[in-house]
Amino acid sequence: MSQTGQLQRSDIGDILQGALDGRRPGSDECARLIESDEVHLMGLVAGSLANRRFGRKATFVNNIILNYTNVCITDCKFCAFYRPPDADDSYTLSLDQIESRMSAAWDMFRIRQVLIQGGHNPALSIEYYEDAFAMIRKKFPKVGVHGLSASEIDMIAKVEKSSTKEVLSRLKDSGLQSVPGAGAEILVDSVKDVISPKKISSNEWIRIMDEAHTIGLPASATMMYGHVEDTQDVVNHFDRIIQLQEKTRGFMAFIPWNFEPNNTPMKEEGMVEHGAGGVQLLKMIAISRIMLDGLIPHLQSSWLTNGVGMAQLALQYGADDFGGTLIGEEVVSCTGARSTELTGEVITEAIRQIGYTPQERDNFYNPA
Repeated sequence: MSQTGQLQRSDIGDILQGALDGRRPGSDECARLIESDEVHLMGLVAGSLANRRFGRKATFVNNIILNYTNVCITDCKFCAFYRPPDADDSYTLSLDQIESRMSAAWDMFRIRQVLIQGGHNPALSIEYYEDAFAMIRKKFPKVGVHGLSASEIDMIAKVEKSSTKEVLSRLKDSGLQSVPGAGAEILVDSVKDVISPKKISSNEWIRIMDEAHTIGLPASATMMYGHVEDTQDVVNHFDRIIQLQEKTRGFMAFIPWNFEPNNTPMKEEGMVEHGAGGVQLLKMIAISRIMLDGLIPHLQSSWLTNGVGMAQLALQYGADDFGGTLIGEEVVSCTGARSTELTGEVITEAIRQIGYTPQERDNFYNPA
C-alpha cells in the first residue's frame, strides 16, 4: 500500500498529512500521536520530513563529557551518579585535572566540543567555572564549550547571591558558548515534584533558557520520558519548548531520551521497573520531528541509552544528528547501561551502514 493510502486509512492520517503539508500539530493532535500505536507510519512521515531538509546526511560531533564533580545536594530520584558532599567517593576536578583531560582528548580524538556537566555543588564559586572555561578557550580554541544545565546555573547564582542572568553573562564572557538542555526532564511541576523535588521549577528552567538565548547563548532542549509522566505531561512539555522557541529561536537541537532506571532511587522505590524500550524511542523521535520540524533545526538520535542500532533506526524516523562520541561519560554509565562512549570511526561506520552520509560537525552544527 502507498504512503498516501496508509495515511487515508489511519486514525492519525489527518495529522500526518498536515505535517507533510507544512502544518504543525496542535496540542490535541500531539496527544493523539502519543496515544497512537502507528509508530511505523509516524516514522515514514517524520523520516520524509527530515529527508526534505537534510537529504540522507547525518551529523555527529567528536566530543567528551567532562563531569567535573559528582557532589550534589539536589538528590534527584532518577540519578545514579550523584554523591552527597561528605561521601567517600565524591570528587571535584581541579583545573589541572580538567586541562589534562582536555589535552588527552584533543591529542587522541581532535574533539570539537566539550560537554561540561556535574552536580549541584555548593562549594564551587563562579570563579571555578570562569577559570575552567577561560583555560579551555585559550588552550583549545577549536573546541566548543557546551556547558552547565539551567539548574547548575541556578545553583551558581545561589552560591554567589546573584541573578542567573548575571551568572550567564559572566560565564559567557569567560568562554561558555552554548548551554545543554539537561534539567528539563518533563516541564511539568507535578512530575518534577516526584522525580526531582529539589531542582528548579519548570518556569525557572524556561526563564533561564530565555535569558541564555537573549544574551546570545544558544542551547539544546531535552525531554526525559519513560518514568512517571502521562500523555498530557508530554504534550505540555512540547508546548513549553515550542512557545519559547517561537519567541527566541535559541534552541539548536532537541534531544528526547528515555529514563534508564537501573541503580536509581526510582527503581529502588518501585516507581519504575524498566526502561521505555526501543519502540517508544522511535515513537518519540518521530513525534519530535513532526512537532518541531522547521522550528528547532536539529533532532538528535540519542544512542546513549538505547545503543547504536536504535540510533541508526532513529535516523530513519526523523533524527538528523547522531549526537556525540561522549568520551569520558560517567552519569549514564552509573546505571550500568551499555557502553557510554564511541569513537568517531564507529559512528561514521554506523551512519554509512544504513546508507546515510556522515558529516562531522562542530559545537554549532556547522561542518567541522
